[in-house]
Amino acid sequence: MAYTHALYVSPTGDDSAAGTEEHPFATVDRARRAAREVAGEVVVHLRAGTYAGPWVFTAEDSGTYQAYGYGTSAQEEVVVGGGREITGWRHGSGGVWVADVGALDTRHLTVDGRRVERAGIDGIPGNVSENEDGYVTDVALEWRTGVEFVHRGVYPWTEARCAVESVEGGVIRMKQPAFGWARELYNSTWDGHTSSGPGLPTRVENDPSFLREPGTFALDRSRPGHHVLHYLPRPGEDPATTRVVAPESETLVSVTGASGLSFRGLVFADTTWLRPVSDRGFLHYHGSGYHDGGRIDTVVVVEGQSWLTVTGEPETVPACVTVVDATGVGFEDCRFTRLGATALGVTGGADVVVRGCDFDNLAAGALTLTGTRGAVVEDNVVRRVGLDHSGSPGISLLGTEACTVAHNLVDDVPHCGIVAGPARGTRILRNHVTRSMGVLADGGGIYLSGPQGTSHDDGAQVRGNVVTDTRTPYNFALYTDYGASWVTVADNVVRRADNTAVLHVSPPLDNVVYRGNVWDADPVGSDAVPDTVTYEDNRTLTDPVELDAAQALAGAGPRRAASFAMVTTGGDSSATTA
Repeated sequence: MAYTHALYVSPTGDDSAAGTEEHPFATVDRARRAAREVAGEVVVHLRAGTYAGPWVFTAEDSGTYQAYGYGTSAQEEVVVGGGREITGWRHGSGGVWVADVGALDTRHLTVDGRRVERAGIDGIPGNVSENEDGYVTDVALEWRTGVEFVHRGVYPWTEARCAVESVEGGVIRMKQPAFGWARELYNSTWDGHTSSGPGLPTRVENDPSFLREPGTFALDRSRPGHHVLHYLPRPGEDPATTRVVAPESETLVSVTGASGLSFRGLVFADTTWLRPVSDRGFLHYHGSGYHDGGRIDTVVVVEGQSWLTVTGEPETVPACVTVVDATGVGFEDCRFTRLGATALGVTGGADVVVRGCDFDNLAAGALTLTGTRGAVVEDNVVRRVGLDHSGSPGISLLGTEACTVAHNLVDDVPHCGIVAGPARGTRILRNHVTRSMGVLADGGGIYLSGPQGTSHDDGAQVRGNVVTDTRTPYNFALYTDYGASWVTVADNVVRRADNTAVLHVSPPLDNVVYRGNVWDADPVGSDAVPDTVTYEDNRTLTDPVELDAAQALAGAGPRRAASFAMVTTGGDSSATTA
Protein backbone atom coordinates (compact mmCIF):
# COMPACT_ATOMS: atom_id res chain seq x y z
CA MET A 1 0.00 0.00 0.00
CA ALA A 2 1.33 3.43 -0.94
CA TYR A 3 2.19 5.75 1.93
CA THR A 4 -0.13 8.74 2.30
CA HIS A 5 1.61 11.99 3.14
CA ALA A 6 -0.34 14.86 4.76
CA LEU A 7 0.28 18.54 4.09
CA TYR A 8 -1.56 21.45 5.68
CA VAL A 9 -2.46 24.96 4.52
CA SER A 10 -3.98 27.82 6.49
CA PRO A 11 -4.70 31.49 5.67
CA THR A 12 -2.64 32.27 8.79
CA GLY A 13 0.21 29.94 7.79
CA ASP A 14 3.65 30.65 6.36
CA ASP A 15 5.02 29.39 3.06
CA SER A 16 8.46 29.11 4.66
CA ALA A 17 7.04 26.69 7.27
CA ALA A 18 7.15 22.89 7.07
CA GLY A 19 3.54 22.41 5.95
CA THR A 20 2.65 20.33 9.00
CA GLU A 21 -0.54 20.61 11.01
CA GLU A 22 1.30 22.70 13.62
CA HIS A 23 3.18 24.77 11.04
CA PRO A 24 1.01 24.98 7.89
CA PHE A 25 1.78 26.63 4.59
CA ALA A 26 -0.05 29.85 3.67
CA THR A 27 -0.91 29.09 0.04
CA VAL A 28 -2.12 26.20 -2.04
CA ASP A 29 0.59 26.93 -4.60
CA ARG A 30 3.25 26.22 -1.98
CA ALA A 31 1.49 22.99 -1.00
CA ARG A 32 1.23 21.99 -4.65
CA ARG A 33 4.99 22.42 -5.12
CA ALA A 34 5.68 20.47 -1.95
CA ALA A 35 3.35 17.67 -3.06
CA ARG A 36 5.41 17.19 -6.21
CA GLU A 37 8.44 16.35 -4.09
CA VAL A 38 6.70 13.70 -1.98
CA ALA A 39 6.73 10.00 -2.78
CA GLY A 40 3.36 8.25 -2.59
CA GLU A 41 -0.11 9.71 -2.27
CA VAL A 42 -0.60 13.21 -0.87
CA VAL A 43 -3.58 14.72 0.95
CA VAL A 44 -3.56 18.49 1.37
CA HIS A 45 -5.75 19.61 4.27
CA LEU A 46 -7.06 23.17 4.00
CA ARG A 47 -7.98 25.02 7.16
CA ALA A 48 -11.00 27.31 7.29
CA GLY A 49 -10.93 30.55 5.34
CA THR A 50 -11.00 32.04 1.86
CA TYR A 51 -8.21 31.30 -0.60
CA ALA A 52 -7.67 33.41 -3.70
CA GLY A 53 -7.64 31.77 -7.11
CA PRO A 54 -6.64 30.81 -9.60
CA TRP A 55 -5.17 27.50 -8.54
CA VAL A 56 -3.21 26.03 -11.46
CA PHE A 57 -2.48 22.31 -11.77
CA THR A 58 -0.55 20.62 -14.58
CA ALA A 59 0.55 17.13 -15.60
CA GLU A 60 3.03 17.10 -12.71
CA ASP A 61 0.27 17.29 -10.13
CA SER A 62 -1.84 14.68 -8.34
CA GLY A 63 -3.22 14.15 -4.85
CA THR A 64 -6.28 15.20 -2.87
CA TYR A 65 -7.11 18.75 -1.79
CA GLN A 66 -9.81 18.76 0.86
CA ALA A 67 -11.36 20.78 3.64
CA TYR A 68 -9.86 20.10 7.05
CA GLY A 69 -11.99 17.52 8.84
CA TYR A 70 -13.61 16.44 5.57
CA GLY A 71 -16.39 13.94 6.07
CA THR A 72 -16.74 14.59 9.81
CA SER A 73 -18.86 16.88 11.96
CA ALA A 74 -15.74 19.02 12.43
CA GLN A 75 -15.33 19.77 8.70
CA GLU A 76 -14.24 23.38 8.22
CA GLU A 77 -15.53 25.79 5.57
CA VAL A 78 -12.95 26.36 2.86
CA VAL A 79 -13.75 28.84 0.09
CA VAL A 80 -11.86 29.28 -3.16
CA GLY A 81 -12.90 32.84 -3.93
CA GLY A 82 -12.46 35.31 -6.75
CA GLY A 83 -13.86 38.40 -5.08
CA ARG A 84 -12.68 41.58 -3.40
CA GLU A 85 -14.36 42.97 -0.30
CA ILE A 86 -15.68 46.50 -0.78
CA THR A 87 -15.24 49.03 2.03
CA GLY A 88 -15.27 52.81 2.31
CA TRP A 89 -18.94 53.24 1.58
CA ARG A 90 -20.48 56.69 1.62
CA HIS A 91 -24.15 57.64 1.45
CA GLY A 92 -25.42 58.93 -1.89
CA SER A 93 -28.82 60.27 -2.83
CA GLY A 94 -31.94 58.21 -2.44
CA GLY A 95 -30.40 55.94 0.18
CA VAL A 96 -27.86 54.49 -2.26
CA TRP A 97 -24.43 53.41 -0.96
CA VAL A 98 -21.51 54.57 -3.09
CA ALA A 99 -17.90 53.32 -3.11
CA ASP A 100 -14.88 54.23 -5.19
CA VAL A 101 -13.37 50.97 -6.50
CA GLY A 102 -10.60 52.15 -8.80
CA ALA A 103 -10.10 49.99 -11.88
CA LEU A 104 -12.18 47.11 -10.54
CA ASP A 105 -14.46 45.74 -13.24
CA THR A 106 -17.26 43.31 -12.59
CA ARG A 107 -20.74 42.36 -13.69
CA HIS A 108 -21.64 40.73 -10.36
CA LEU A 109 -21.93 41.42 -6.65
CA THR A 110 -22.37 39.41 -3.45
CA VAL A 111 -23.89 40.87 -0.28
CA ASP A 112 -23.68 38.81 2.91
CA GLY A 113 -23.31 35.67 0.81
CA ARG A 114 -26.27 36.51 -1.42
CA ARG A 115 -25.98 37.07 -5.17
CA VAL A 116 -27.22 40.56 -6.03
CA GLU A 117 -28.87 41.45 -9.33
CA ARG A 118 -27.86 44.40 -11.47
CA ALA A 119 -30.30 47.27 -11.65
CA GLY A 120 -32.29 47.37 -14.87
CA ILE A 121 -35.36 48.62 -16.71
CA ASP A 122 -37.62 47.02 -19.30
CA GLY A 123 -36.44 48.30 -22.68
CA ILE A 124 -35.46 51.71 -24.09
CA PRO A 125 -37.85 54.54 -23.17
CA GLY A 126 -39.70 56.43 -25.89
CA ASN A 127 -40.31 55.80 -29.57
CA VAL A 128 -37.30 53.81 -30.69
CA SER A 129 -35.84 52.85 -34.06
CA GLU A 130 -32.83 50.67 -34.91
CA ASN A 131 -30.01 51.44 -37.35
CA GLU A 132 -26.63 49.93 -38.20
CA ASP A 133 -24.92 51.81 -35.35
CA GLY A 134 -27.52 51.27 -32.64
CA TYR A 135 -30.78 52.98 -31.74
CA VAL A 136 -32.49 56.37 -31.73
CA THR A 137 -35.22 57.40 -29.29
CA ASP A 138 -37.21 60.57 -28.83
CA VAL A 139 -36.34 60.60 -25.11
CA ALA A 140 -33.15 62.37 -23.95
CA LEU A 141 -31.14 59.80 -21.99
CA GLU A 142 -28.40 60.42 -19.40
CA TRP A 143 -27.04 56.90 -19.05
CA ARG A 144 -23.43 56.46 -17.95
CA THR A 145 -20.75 54.17 -19.36
CA GLY A 146 -21.32 50.46 -18.77
CA VAL A 147 -24.92 49.98 -19.88
CA GLU A 148 -25.72 46.53 -21.29
CA PHE A 149 -28.68 45.49 -23.46
CA VAL A 150 -30.42 42.13 -23.08
CA HIS A 151 -32.17 40.69 -26.15
CA ARG A 152 -34.35 37.87 -24.83
CA GLY A 153 -36.06 35.62 -27.34
CA VAL A 154 -34.24 36.76 -30.50
CA TYR A 155 -34.99 33.19 -31.44
CA PRO A 156 -37.30 31.41 -28.95
CA TRP A 157 -34.27 29.59 -27.45
CA THR A 158 -31.81 32.51 -27.68
CA GLU A 159 -30.83 35.43 -25.44
CA ALA A 160 -28.10 37.86 -26.51
CA ARG A 161 -26.26 40.64 -24.68
CA CYS A 162 -24.66 43.70 -26.28
CA ALA A 163 -22.95 46.67 -24.61
CA VAL A 164 -23.57 50.35 -25.25
CA GLU A 165 -20.61 52.43 -26.49
CA SER A 166 -22.09 55.88 -25.88
CA VAL A 167 -25.33 57.78 -25.31
CA GLU A 168 -25.84 61.33 -26.52
CA GLY A 169 -29.35 62.57 -25.92
CA GLY A 170 -31.51 60.07 -27.79
CA VAL A 171 -28.72 58.57 -29.89
CA ILE A 172 -27.42 55.22 -28.63
CA ARG A 173 -24.26 53.89 -30.25
CA MET A 174 -23.60 50.19 -29.63
CA LYS A 175 -20.19 48.59 -29.24
CA GLN A 176 -18.74 47.08 -32.39
CA PRO A 177 -18.17 44.54 -33.81
CA ALA A 178 -20.78 42.92 -31.53
CA PHE A 179 -23.76 44.87 -32.79
CA GLY A 180 -22.81 44.43 -36.45
CA TRP A 181 -22.36 40.72 -35.86
CA ALA A 182 -25.79 40.56 -34.21
CA ARG A 183 -27.39 42.16 -37.28
CA GLU A 184 -25.71 39.52 -39.47
CA LEU A 185 -26.44 36.58 -37.17
CA TYR A 186 -30.10 36.91 -36.21
CA ASN A 187 -32.21 36.66 -39.36
CA SER A 188 -35.12 34.32 -40.03
CA THR A 189 -38.35 33.67 -41.82
CA TRP A 190 -40.90 31.58 -39.95
CA ASP A 191 -44.55 30.98 -40.83
CA GLY A 192 -44.56 33.99 -43.11
CA HIS A 193 -42.93 36.33 -40.58
CA THR A 194 -39.45 37.69 -41.36
CA SER A 195 -37.17 39.17 -38.69
CA SER A 196 -33.81 40.86 -39.10
CA GLY A 197 -31.17 41.70 -36.50
CA PRO A 198 -31.47 41.58 -32.72
CA GLY A 199 -34.42 43.98 -32.56
CA LEU A 200 -35.11 46.20 -29.56
CA PRO A 201 -33.67 45.11 -26.20
CA THR A 202 -36.09 43.52 -23.78
CA ARG A 203 -34.08 44.81 -20.80
CA VAL A 204 -31.45 47.49 -20.16
CA GLU A 205 -29.04 46.97 -17.25
CA ASN A 206 -26.36 48.70 -15.20
CA ASP A 207 -26.97 52.40 -14.81
CA PRO A 208 -27.25 54.11 -11.40
CA SER A 209 -30.51 55.72 -12.50
CA PHE A 210 -32.05 52.24 -12.63
CA LEU A 211 -31.59 51.72 -8.86
CA ARG A 212 -35.19 51.48 -7.74
CA GLU A 213 -35.39 47.96 -6.30
CA PRO A 214 -33.64 47.41 -2.93
CA GLY A 215 -30.86 44.84 -3.17
CA THR A 216 -29.64 45.83 -6.66
CA PHE A 217 -26.41 47.46 -7.87
CA ALA A 218 -24.75 49.27 -10.78
CA LEU A 219 -21.10 49.92 -11.66
CA ASP A 220 -20.34 53.31 -13.20
CA ARG A 221 -17.35 53.04 -15.58
CA SER A 222 -17.53 56.66 -16.82
CA ARG A 223 -13.99 57.48 -15.62
CA PRO A 224 -11.48 54.79 -16.63
CA GLY A 225 -9.53 53.63 -13.61
CA HIS A 226 -11.94 55.42 -11.28
CA HIS A 227 -15.03 53.23 -11.30
CA VAL A 228 -17.82 53.84 -8.79
CA LEU A 229 -20.00 51.10 -7.33
CA HIS A 230 -23.60 51.95 -6.42
CA TYR A 231 -25.74 49.68 -4.23
CA LEU A 232 -29.31 50.23 -3.04
CA PRO A 233 -29.49 48.32 0.26
CA ARG A 234 -32.28 46.19 1.52
CA PRO A 235 -34.04 47.21 4.77
CA GLY A 236 -31.84 46.59 7.80
CA GLU A 237 -28.52 46.52 5.97
CA ASP A 238 -25.76 48.70 7.43
CA PRO A 239 -22.53 49.60 5.59
CA ALA A 240 -20.61 49.12 8.83
CA THR A 241 -21.64 45.48 9.22
CA THR A 242 -22.78 44.28 5.78
CA ARG A 243 -20.11 42.35 3.87
CA VAL A 244 -20.05 43.24 0.18
CA VAL A 245 -17.83 41.28 -2.20
CA ALA A 246 -17.25 42.25 -5.83
CA PRO A 247 -16.14 39.26 -7.93
CA GLU A 248 -13.19 40.26 -10.13
CA SER A 249 -11.60 36.94 -11.18
CA GLU A 250 -12.98 34.87 -14.05
CA THR A 251 -11.15 31.61 -13.20
CA LEU A 252 -10.73 29.84 -9.86
CA VAL A 253 -9.11 26.51 -10.75
CA SER A 254 -7.35 25.32 -13.90
CA VAL A 255 -6.38 21.66 -14.31
CA THR A 256 -4.50 20.67 -17.47
CA GLY A 257 -3.11 17.22 -18.17
CA ALA A 258 -3.20 16.06 -14.55
CA SER A 259 -3.96 12.51 -13.41
CA GLY A 260 -5.33 11.30 -10.08
CA LEU A 261 -6.25 14.73 -8.71
CA SER A 262 -9.29 15.32 -6.52
CA PHE A 263 -11.06 18.08 -4.62
CA ARG A 264 -13.34 17.36 -1.66
CA GLY A 265 -15.54 19.50 0.53
CA LEU A 266 -14.56 22.85 -1.03
CA VAL A 267 -16.66 25.91 -1.92
CA PHE A 268 -15.96 27.67 -5.24
CA ALA A 269 -17.46 31.16 -5.20
CA ASP A 270 -17.59 34.72 -6.49
CA THR A 271 -16.36 35.11 -10.05
CA THR A 272 -17.43 37.35 -12.90
CA TRP A 273 -17.35 37.18 -16.71
CA LEU A 274 -16.71 40.38 -18.65
CA ARG A 275 -17.25 39.09 -22.18
CA PRO A 276 -20.84 40.43 -22.54
CA VAL A 277 -19.79 44.02 -21.84
CA SER A 278 -16.81 43.85 -24.20
CA ASP A 279 -16.66 45.02 -27.83
CA ARG A 280 -17.47 41.46 -28.95
CA GLY A 281 -20.58 41.06 -26.78
CA PHE A 282 -22.37 37.80 -26.02
CA LEU A 283 -24.24 36.67 -29.11
CA HIS A 284 -25.90 33.55 -27.84
CA TYR A 285 -27.34 30.94 -30.17
CA HIS A 286 -28.26 27.74 -28.30
CA GLY A 287 -27.33 26.07 -25.02
CA SER A 288 -23.80 27.06 -23.96
CA GLY A 289 -22.85 28.16 -27.48
CA TYR A 290 -22.31 31.69 -28.72
CA HIS A 291 -21.09 33.49 -31.84
CA ASP A 292 -17.62 35.02 -31.99
CA GLY A 293 -17.52 36.40 -35.50
CA GLY A 294 -16.92 33.19 -37.41
CA ARG A 295 -18.93 31.57 -40.19
CA ILE A 296 -22.69 32.08 -40.33
CA ASP A 297 -24.83 29.28 -41.78
CA THR A 298 -28.39 29.23 -43.07
CA VAL A 299 -30.58 26.38 -41.82
CA VAL A 300 -33.62 25.59 -43.96
CA VAL A 301 -36.42 24.16 -41.82
CA VAL A 302 -39.13 23.97 -44.48
CA GLU A 303 -38.01 24.52 -48.08
CA GLY A 304 -39.32 27.84 -49.37
CA GLN A 305 -41.11 28.64 -46.10
CA SER A 306 -38.92 28.68 -42.98
CA TRP A 307 -35.22 29.31 -42.47
CA LEU A 308 -32.85 30.98 -40.03
CA THR A 309 -29.20 32.01 -39.81
CA VAL A 310 -27.03 30.47 -37.09
CA THR A 311 -23.43 30.55 -36.00
CA GLY A 312 -21.38 27.96 -37.89
CA GLU A 313 -18.41 28.03 -35.52
CA PRO A 314 -19.81 28.41 -32.01
CA GLU A 315 -17.70 29.09 -28.95
CA THR A 316 -18.62 27.69 -25.53
CA VAL A 317 -19.30 29.77 -22.43
CA PRO A 318 -16.15 29.36 -20.31
CA ALA A 319 -16.07 27.74 -16.89
CA CYS A 320 -14.72 29.09 -13.62
CA VAL A 321 -13.23 25.68 -12.81
CA THR A 322 -11.70 23.99 -15.87
CA VAL A 323 -10.38 20.47 -16.43
CA VAL A 324 -8.60 19.94 -19.76
CA ASP A 325 -7.09 16.68 -21.08
CA ALA A 326 -6.94 15.23 -17.57
CA THR A 327 -7.58 11.69 -16.32
CA GLY A 328 -9.16 10.55 -13.07
CA VAL A 329 -9.92 14.01 -11.71
CA GLY A 330 -12.69 14.15 -9.12
CA PHE A 331 -14.92 16.67 -7.37
CA GLU A 332 -16.80 15.34 -4.36
CA ASP A 333 -19.12 17.12 -1.91
CA CYS A 334 -18.12 20.54 -3.25
CA ARG A 335 -20.30 23.60 -3.71
CA PHE A 336 -20.19 25.92 -6.74
CA THR A 337 -22.03 29.18 -6.08
CA ARG A 338 -22.28 32.83 -7.19
CA LEU A 339 -20.18 32.24 -10.30
CA GLY A 340 -20.20 34.55 -13.31
CA ALA A 341 -20.12 31.93 -16.08
CA THR A 342 -20.38 28.12 -16.20
CA ALA A 343 -19.32 26.53 -12.93
CA LEU A 344 -17.32 23.47 -14.07
CA GLY A 345 -16.08 22.67 -17.56
CA VAL A 346 -14.43 19.39 -18.60
CA THR A 347 -12.78 19.18 -22.02
CA GLY A 348 -11.08 16.07 -23.38
CA GLY A 349 -9.43 13.55 -21.10
CA ALA A 350 -11.22 10.70 -19.37
CA ASP A 351 -12.76 9.33 -16.20
CA VAL A 352 -13.67 12.56 -14.46
CA VAL A 353 -16.08 12.10 -11.54
CA VAL A 354 -18.40 14.80 -10.17
CA ARG A 355 -20.28 13.40 -7.20
CA GLY A 356 -22.41 14.83 -4.41
CA CYS A 357 -21.84 18.49 -5.34
CA ASP A 358 -24.19 21.46 -5.08
CA PHE A 359 -24.41 23.99 -7.93
CA ASP A 360 -26.49 27.09 -7.25
CA ASN A 361 -26.90 30.77 -8.15
CA LEU A 362 -24.85 30.62 -11.33
CA ALA A 363 -24.79 33.10 -14.20
CA ALA A 364 -24.59 30.25 -16.74
CA GLY A 365 -24.77 26.44 -16.53
CA ALA A 366 -23.55 24.08 -13.82
CA LEU A 367 -21.48 21.61 -15.82
CA THR A 368 -20.33 21.22 -19.42
CA LEU A 369 -18.61 18.08 -20.72
CA THR A 370 -16.96 18.41 -24.14
CA GLY A 371 -15.13 15.61 -25.92
CA THR A 372 -14.39 13.68 -22.77
CA ARG A 373 -14.69 9.91 -22.12
CA GLY A 374 -16.09 7.92 -19.24
CA ALA A 375 -17.17 10.85 -17.07
CA VAL A 376 -19.58 10.13 -14.21
CA VAL A 377 -21.87 12.89 -12.93
CA GLU A 378 -24.01 11.60 -10.08
CA ASP A 379 -25.89 12.59 -6.94
CA ASN A 380 -25.49 16.32 -7.55
CA VAL A 381 -27.98 19.14 -7.01
CA VAL A 382 -28.24 21.83 -9.69
CA ARG A 383 -30.46 24.74 -8.76
CA ARG A 384 -30.98 28.35 -9.97
CA VAL A 385 -28.58 28.47 -12.87
CA GLY A 386 -28.56 30.53 -16.07
CA LEU A 387 -29.34 33.69 -14.13
CA ASP A 388 -27.49 35.92 -16.65
CA HIS A 389 -27.46 33.63 -19.67
CA SER A 390 -30.89 32.07 -19.96
CA GLY A 391 -30.04 29.57 -22.69
CA SER A 392 -27.58 27.73 -20.44
CA PRO A 393 -28.48 24.09 -19.66
CA GLY A 394 -28.07 22.72 -16.17
CA ILE A 395 -25.83 19.88 -17.41
CA SER A 396 -24.52 19.71 -20.98
CA LEU A 397 -22.68 17.02 -22.96
CA LEU A 398 -21.20 17.50 -26.44
CA GLY A 399 -19.01 15.10 -28.38
CA THR A 400 -18.59 12.87 -25.34
CA GLU A 401 -18.16 9.11 -25.18
CA ALA A 402 -19.56 6.69 -22.58
CA CYS A 403 -20.49 9.39 -20.08
CA THR A 404 -23.08 8.85 -17.36
CA VAL A 405 -25.39 11.43 -15.78
CA ALA A 406 -27.32 9.71 -13.00
CA HIS A 407 -29.37 10.45 -9.88
CA ASN A 408 -29.04 14.24 -10.08
CA LEU A 409 -31.62 16.86 -9.19
CA VAL A 410 -31.89 19.70 -11.71
CA ASP A 411 -34.29 22.34 -10.43
CA ASP A 412 -35.32 25.85 -11.50
CA VAL A 413 -33.44 26.39 -14.77
CA PRO A 414 -34.33 28.90 -17.53
CA HIS A 415 -34.10 26.49 -20.47
CA CYS A 416 -33.12 22.80 -20.76
CA GLY A 417 -32.25 20.77 -17.69
CA ILE A 418 -29.93 18.12 -19.21
CA VAL A 419 -28.64 18.37 -22.79
CA ALA A 420 -26.75 15.87 -24.96
CA GLY A 421 -25.64 17.05 -28.37
CA PRO A 422 -24.02 14.62 -30.83
CA ALA A 423 -22.28 12.07 -28.64
CA ARG A 424 -21.78 8.35 -28.17
CA GLY A 425 -22.80 6.00 -25.38
CA THR A 426 -24.47 8.61 -23.17
CA ARG A 427 -26.37 7.33 -20.13
CA ILE A 428 -28.96 9.69 -18.59
CA LEU A 429 -30.37 7.67 -15.72
CA ARG A 430 -32.79 8.34 -12.86
CA ASN A 431 -32.42 12.10 -12.70
CA HIS A 432 -35.20 14.34 -11.43
CA VAL A 433 -35.54 17.44 -13.62
CA THR A 434 -38.11 19.89 -12.32
CA ARG A 435 -39.07 23.48 -13.13
CA SER A 436 -37.05 23.61 -16.34
CA MET A 437 -37.81 25.94 -19.29
CA GLY A 438 -38.53 28.84 -16.95
CA VAL A 439 -37.56 31.63 -19.37
CA LEU A 440 -36.86 30.63 -22.98
CA ALA A 441 -38.86 28.28 -25.21
CA ASP A 442 -38.34 25.31 -27.55
CA GLY A 443 -36.43 22.95 -25.29
CA GLY A 444 -37.11 20.39 -22.64
CA GLY A 445 -36.28 18.89 -19.31
CA ILE A 446 -34.01 16.39 -21.08
CA TYR A 447 -32.95 17.33 -24.61
CA LEU A 448 -30.95 15.29 -27.16
CA SER A 449 -30.03 16.29 -30.69
CA GLY A 450 -28.06 14.70 -33.51
CA PRO A 451 -26.46 11.22 -33.69
CA GLN A 452 -25.97 9.53 -30.34
CA GLY A 453 -24.01 6.48 -31.56
CA THR A 454 -23.89 3.97 -34.40
CA SER A 455 -26.28 1.37 -32.96
CA HIS A 456 -28.46 0.84 -29.92
CA ASP A 457 -25.49 -0.83 -28.25
CA ASP A 458 -23.47 2.39 -28.20
CA GLY A 459 -26.37 4.83 -28.47
CA ALA A 460 -27.95 7.00 -25.78
CA GLN A 461 -30.02 5.57 -22.95
CA VAL A 462 -32.51 7.88 -21.25
CA ARG A 463 -34.00 5.72 -18.51
CA GLY A 464 -35.85 6.05 -15.24
CA ASN A 465 -35.88 9.85 -15.15
CA VAL A 466 -38.66 11.96 -13.68
CA VAL A 467 -39.42 15.25 -15.46
CA THR A 468 -41.93 17.54 -13.76
CA ASP A 469 -43.19 21.09 -14.23
CA THR A 470 -41.66 22.00 -17.57
CA ARG A 471 -42.86 25.57 -17.61
CA THR A 472 -42.53 27.88 -20.63
CA PRO A 473 -45.11 27.24 -23.38
CA TYR A 474 -43.79 25.35 -26.38
CA ASN A 475 -41.64 22.75 -24.70
CA PHE A 476 -41.26 18.96 -24.76
CA ALA A 477 -40.29 17.48 -21.40
CA LEU A 478 -38.45 14.59 -23.10
CA TYR A 479 -37.16 16.09 -26.34
CA THR A 480 -35.33 14.08 -29.01
CA ASP A 481 -34.70 16.72 -31.65
CA TYR A 482 -32.84 17.70 -34.80
CA GLY A 483 -32.04 14.33 -36.31
CA ALA A 484 -31.48 12.47 -33.05
CA SER A 485 -30.60 8.84 -33.76
CA TRP A 486 -29.85 5.67 -31.82
CA VAL A 487 -31.67 6.77 -28.68
CA THR A 488 -33.67 4.66 -26.23
CA VAL A 489 -36.11 6.61 -24.04
CA ALA A 490 -37.51 4.14 -21.52
CA ASP A 491 -39.21 3.92 -18.14
CA ASN A 492 -39.36 7.68 -17.57
CA VAL A 493 -42.16 9.63 -15.85
CA VAL A 494 -43.37 13.00 -17.16
CA ARG A 495 -45.83 15.31 -15.43
CA ARG A 496 -47.11 18.84 -16.00
CA ALA A 497 -45.39 19.78 -19.25
CA ASP A 498 -46.70 21.79 -22.18
CA ASN A 499 -45.95 18.64 -24.20
CA THR A 500 -44.61 15.36 -22.85
CA ALA A 501 -42.57 14.47 -25.96
CA VAL A 502 -42.56 14.86 -29.75
CA LEU A 503 -42.02 12.21 -32.43
CA HIS A 504 -41.96 14.42 -35.56
CA VAL A 505 -39.01 16.83 -35.80
CA SER A 506 -36.77 18.21 -38.56
CA PRO A 507 -34.43 16.62 -39.54
CA PRO A 508 -36.44 13.50 -38.62
CA LEU A 509 -35.64 11.04 -35.85
CA ASP A 510 -33.89 7.81 -36.81
CA ASN A 511 -33.73 4.59 -34.79
CA VAL A 512 -35.33 6.16 -31.72
CA VAL A 513 -37.22 4.02 -29.22
CA TYR A 514 -39.87 5.25 -26.76
CA ARG A 515 -40.76 2.34 -24.49
CA GLY A 516 -42.40 1.90 -21.10
CA ASN A 517 -42.72 5.59 -20.28
CA VAL A 518 -45.47 7.05 -18.11
CA TRP A 519 -46.90 10.50 -18.75
CA ASP A 520 -49.99 12.54 -18.12
CA ALA A 521 -50.62 13.43 -21.79
CA ASP A 522 -49.91 11.74 -25.11
CA PRO A 523 -46.76 12.88 -26.93
CA VAL A 524 -47.15 14.99 -30.04
CA GLY A 525 -47.21 12.62 -33.02
CA SER A 526 -47.99 9.44 -31.08
CA ASP A 527 -51.16 9.03 -33.14
CA ALA A 528 -49.05 8.74 -36.32
CA VAL A 529 -45.70 7.30 -35.27
CA PRO A 530 -42.92 7.73 -37.88
CA ASP A 531 -41.45 4.57 -39.39
CA THR A 532 -38.07 5.44 -37.84
CA VAL A 533 -39.48 5.52 -34.29
CA THR A 534 -40.46 2.54 -32.13
CA TYR A 535 -43.28 3.50 -29.77
CA GLU A 536 -44.50 0.71 -27.48
CA ASP A 537 -45.79 -0.08 -23.98
CA ASN A 538 -46.06 3.59 -22.97
CA ARG A 539 -48.88 4.61 -20.64
CA THR A 540 -50.85 7.84 -20.38
CA LEU A 541 -52.29 8.25 -16.88
CA THR A 542 -54.55 10.96 -15.51
CA ASP A 543 -55.03 9.72 -11.96
CA PRO A 544 -52.66 11.66 -9.63
CA VAL A 545 -52.39 8.67 -7.30
CA GLU A 546 -51.19 6.42 -10.12
CA LEU A 547 -48.76 9.09 -11.29
CA ASP A 548 -47.44 9.51 -7.74
CA ALA A 549 -46.83 5.76 -7.55
CA ALA A 550 -45.00 5.70 -10.88
CA GLN A 551 -42.84 8.63 -9.84
CA ALA A 552 -41.93 7.04 -6.51
CA LEU A 553 -41.11 3.75 -8.23
CA ALA A 554 -38.64 5.48 -10.56
CA GLY A 555 -36.36 6.35 -7.64
CA ALA A 556 -35.04 9.41 -9.47
CA GLY A 557 -32.92 12.11 -7.87
CA PRO A 558 -29.91 12.13 -5.53
CA ARG A 559 -29.33 9.17 -3.26
CA ARG A 560 -27.29 11.13 -0.71
CA ALA A 561 -28.61 12.76 2.43
CA ALA A 562 -29.92 16.03 1.08
CA SER A 563 -28.71 19.44 2.21
CA PHE A 564 -31.59 20.96 0.28
CA ALA A 565 -35.34 21.20 0.77
CA MET A 566 -37.74 18.75 -0.81
CA VAL A 567 -39.25 19.81 -4.11
CA THR A 568 -42.91 20.57 -3.51
CA THR A 569 -43.93 22.53 -6.61
CA GLY A 570 -47.05 22.13 -8.66
CA GLY A 571 -48.68 19.65 -6.32
CA ASP A 572 -45.71 17.28 -6.45
CA SER A 573 -44.96 16.49 -2.82
CA SER A 574 -42.53 13.63 -3.35
CA ALA A 575 -38.98 13.94 -2.04
CA THR A 576 -36.19 13.86 -4.57
CA THR A 577 -33.93 11.66 -2.51
CA ALA A 578 -34.05 7.89 -2.61
